[in-house]
Amino acid sequence: MGDEGRIYVSEDVVPAYKRLVEDADLIVPNQFEAELLSDIKIMSMSSLAEAIAKLHRDHRIPHVIVTSIRFDPSSPVISVVGSTSRIDGSPRLFKIDVPALDCFFSGTGDMFAALIAVRLREAVSEQGVSSESSWRSPDEVESVGLPLATATEKVLGSMHKVLEKTKIARDAKLERKSGPHAAFEQDSEERLHLRKTKAAEVRLVQNLGDLREPDVRFRAQAFGKIEEWNAAKSPRQIG
Repeated sequence: MGDEGRIYVSEDVVPAYKRLVEDADLIVPNQFEAELLSDIKIMSMSSLAEAIAKLHRDHRIPHVIVTSIRFDPSSPVISVVGSTSRIDGSPRLFKIDVPALDCFFSGTGDMFAALIAVRLREAVSEQGVSSESSWRSPDEVESVGLPLATATEKVLGSMHKVLEKTKIARDAKLERKSGPHAAFEQDSEERLHLRKTKAAEVRLVQNLGDLREPDVRFRAQAFGKIEEWNAAKSPRQIG
């Protein structure tokens, strides 16, 4: 729907998205899209947790992953926060931090969505919950033990490695074509952006090995406690 405060579709379409997500078992919005779907301005980890809790509770979505979380543009890390709801709709929140790469990449949201679908199916099978409704783990499973957390760790391991290699290839390509990066200083900002964007097309085919065998370097950490959501919890159960 959008990113970085900008909607890519007509604002009239947003209510339709809100209706559609109620039929979804998993959604993977970025930070801005999570704001649009939850009607909560996400300014901190606390408000992000509130937004995820609302998506579980009011929209009845069992699995939520919010990507591209970076409250401070100068932060050296980007966070991903996910949750699988309990039967009463309360969240089980986990967070994974990954180092930010100084490069613009196009299509990473689609890449994440495609990989998480495969890895989640794999993880629920391994943990024996593939026969459960919406692949939801029993309530006693903590956040970092969820199939969703395991799947996200693998996806981020693959993605970060592929993007690192894409950036290395981009830098080499730009230098071959135009000399050191300093040579771009005389170029227009628009042309510079286009040339860098073209050079940074994600190198998926060249790095299939990293997709098949992820380097799991970034681990999920739990945050938020169930008591914090009891007051906001709806009595309606998610079935």
